[in-house]
Amino acid sequence: MNDEALLLARLNAETARIEWPELERHFARGTLLKVASSLDLIEVAASMVRDDGKSVRGWMTDGALAKATEHDARGWVARQPSFWAVVVAPWVLVQEIRNGNG
Repeated sequence: MNDEALLLARLNAETARIEWPELERHFARGTLLKVASSLDLIEVAASMVRDDGKSVRGWMTDGALAKATEHDARGWVARQPSFWAVVVAPWVLVQEIRNGNG
């Protein structure tokens, strides 16, 4: 296995399904990043680990990767969705699980 495949396998193994109450403390610390459903969570995490600033900046500019806001948190409190999450220290990347997406 090459380094890229090992990185993707490691990140995939570290990804977990999690509920909003377990993410609230990360939101309060300002370390919660939301990943749009149009992106692959593992690929975004891998890009961050590789320090691929061009990809990360592009996603942030497009709004596909963004720091969770108060508005997001209020919606998640009201709806109590589940998420896929992976840690790329110091960040916790989350992607909301929509119907048929997990």
